[in-house]
Amino acid sequence: MTSKGQITVPKDIRDELKLVPGSKLMFVRVGPGDVRIVARTGKLSDLKGILHRPGQRAMSIEEMNDAIADAAAESGMAGLDADQSDSQLK
Repeated sequence: MTSKGQITVPKDIRDELKLVPGSKLMFVRVGPGDVRIVARTGKLSDLKGILHRPGQRAMSIEEMNDAIADAAAESGMAGLDADQSDSQLK
């Protein structure tokens, strides 16, 4: 990486992703310390399966909504001490 944060994409990767000068890349965070580089030259359908994690079962919409609500509630309580947290729950 250069001092300006620029990176060089190896030729075999450029060829595989069909990158040309001026191509756009997207950095997709898929987990802690795990980032994928995706060429923005394709179609939306090319992203199918990018978030798949082997061994992890798919969640239902209801499970996703519950997880989002739990995370939002937890995030809303961040920074409150135990006494404040208890009074917020009453």
